[in-house]
Amino acid sequence: MFLITGIVPHEDFPLILGKTELKNEALKIDTLEIPVERGTSALISASIKVLEYFNKPLPFVFLVGDIGKGNGSKNLYKSLAEVIPKLDPKLITFHYILPDVDGCLKVIMSLEKLNSKPFLIADAGFMYVVKMAGYANFFDLFTPDIGELAFLADEEAPHPFYTRGFLLAEENKIEDLIKRAYQYKNTPQYLLIKGEKDYIVKNGKILEIILDPIIPELEAIGGTGDTLTGIVSALIYIGFSPEKACSLGSKINRLAGALANPTPATQIFEIIKYITPALNICIPDKIL
Repeated sequence: MFLITGIVPHEDFPLILGKTELKNEALKIDTLEIPVERGTSALISASIKVLEYFNKPLPFVFLVGDIGKGNGSKNLYKSLAEVIPKLDPKLITFHYILPDVDGCLKVIMSLEKLNSKPFLIADAGFMYVVKMAGYANFFDLFTPDIGELAFLADEEAPHPFYTRGFLLAEENKIEDLIKRAYQYKNTPQYLLIKGEKDYIVKNGKILEIILDPIIPELEAIGGTGDTLTGIVSALIYIGFSPEKACSLGSKINRLAGALANPTPATQIFEIIKYITPALNICIPDKIL
């Protein structure tokens, strides 16, 4: 099973676990629908496009609504800790959940009880709380942007808001931030650093830097980092090595953006539509 979990920005959206599908511009889970926007829904939608292309089972999602008050996130932490042992997933991608160290630790304790540890990916808020809890190297892949990398590199910062200024000032010195993040064990084995250039890192060593195609208009479109994490998650789930999945995922995400011929007003779903053509160009034979 491939499980994606996170919050959606809808206050009344209930806690729900189920298989999802993409219908037009919305995700459908049982009788509920979520519009595809930046964030968790974009990540899920991108992963669905990959799995459909390879004719693989679609992901299960565990979602709840939360607009920043935290009640939904607390409920999701508690429920994840209870449900994960019953699901025994092969791969879990954790997206934005409001940071709660106690809740995170309960989820990790639940993961430690599994007979076989799933491949664990964290992005956004869950990546923050895993680092805060001291369990970054329990995970397998983080997908930070450069600002988030600076937070990972700061051994003292309890939250990205408190990343020390001298590290933020070194955002153009990615190699130094990578070295520092691994030195203090605030990363998993793999990093995919998202930005104008995408850096694929294993155990502190930069394996590849991907910068083509360069589409400046994508910088103004929210959600392209989420789609990248979704594409990579699905590729790893179906059997690509993490290194290959990150490399292909970066190229597919960039190519989808280029094919969409975007403007700063383009919405993320317009780019998601082009993931399938991008896959057909990058992996035409569908061989791992």
